[in-house]
Amino acid sequence: MVSLKTTTIGDSLVHEVEVSRSTERLSGEPDEAQVAFWLEFVLDRLDRQSSEVSVRIVGEEEIASLNAQYRGLEKATNVLSFPAGISVEEVELLGDIVICSKVVKLESDLYGRGFADRYAHMLIHGLLHLLGYDHMEEGARTRMEQLETDLLSRLNMWNPYE
Repeated sequence: MVSLKTTTIGDSLVHEVEVSRSTERLSGEPDEAQVAFWLEFVLDRLDRQSSEVSVRIVGEEEIASLNAQYRGLEKATNVLSFPAGISVEEVELLGDIVICSKVVKLESDLYGRGFADRYAHMLIHGLLHLLGYDHMEEGARTRMEQLETDLLSRLNMWNPYE
C-alpha cells in the first residue's frame, strides 16, 4: 500500500488530502501527488474553509463490493463518495472518495479521452458529491456539470460533456 498525505497552506487555509491505494498503479495513471493537487486546486477555487479529504484507489473487486453494499448495484463503478459532513476545530472533514483506476482507464479509452483528464474529472465529480452537489434532478445536474466543466477548463482539460 502506498500512502501520501499532502497539506497546502494558502491565504490561511489548510487543505489536507490523504491518498492511499490497495491496487497496483496502472501505466499512465496520475500519481498520488497529482491526485492531491487536483483536489486541493478545486477546494481553493471554491473558497472552501480548511478541509480534509481522503482518497482510496482500489481495484474492480473492491469498488464492486462497495457499490453493492452502499448502492445496491452489483458492478464495478468509476468513483464513489462517502460524505462525512462534519467540522472539528474549524476544519471541515469532507469524507472519502474511492476511485477505481481500471474502470476510469476503460472509460477514457471508450470515450476517446486522455486517462489523466478522465481521472481528474472523476475525482472532481467525487469531491463535488462530498460538498453536497448531486445530479439526481435536472437543475442540480446542470449546475454540477457546469461546475465540473469550469474546474476542468481551469486545469486546461477537456469538457467531458461534449
